[in-house]
Amino acid sequence: MEHGTRRILMQRAEELIRTRGYAAFSFADLAQAAGIRKASVHHHFPTKEALGCAVIEDYLHRFTAELSAVRRTYPDAPARLRAFAGFFSDSAMAGMLPLCAALAAQRDSLPLSMRRHTAAFFRLHLDWLTAVMADGIAAGTLRGDLPASVLARRFVSLHEGTSLLAWGLGNSVPDMACDDVLHDFLPDAMRAGPPDHHRKT
Repeated sequence: MEHGTRRILMQRAEELIRTRGYAAFSFADLAQAAGIRKASVHHHFPTKEALGCAVIEDYLHRFTAELSAVRRTYPDAPARLRAFAGFFSDSAMAGMLPLCAALAAQRDSLPLSMRRHTAAFFRLHLDWLTAVMADGIAAGTLRGDLPASVLARRFVSLHEGTSLLAWGLGNSVPDMACDDVLHDFLPDAMRAGPPDHHRKT
């Protein structure tokens, strides 16, 4: 039961961070969302900082496993990038910001330890995407006129930025389709024309 309560608290805290922001909820809010007493929250997490770090560490662990699964499941770089983009559309469909975007937007209000965890989260994105971009460049399935690290930064920036724009406008789903974004990362021979907005995906 101890483990189960801790897991529920971390899930509810993640949801609150991704919908309200880290600074905008209290332990009382978390206790209400989890359906337990506030004292039980303090039993598992003495401070809000400890809770925040635990949430990020848990998400990092899960996200790392998901990225590994993408590499095993999808055979080429474009397919892997589509799968990566799916993480952002899934967040939007659930009515939440991506955790990394929610944390970065409130960076100045985060404790130092959480800032470090947030930076590690972004490095995970960039390192994985850089490896995927490098594979795609080598295979000729992605454009090779820019370094893999530059393409990685552009790709994650487009999706993080689109998520924030949709959130700010009150849109439930970002209006940038993955193939629209991916089009600009393909070699010239594969992007002779504009993306087909009428093609079913």
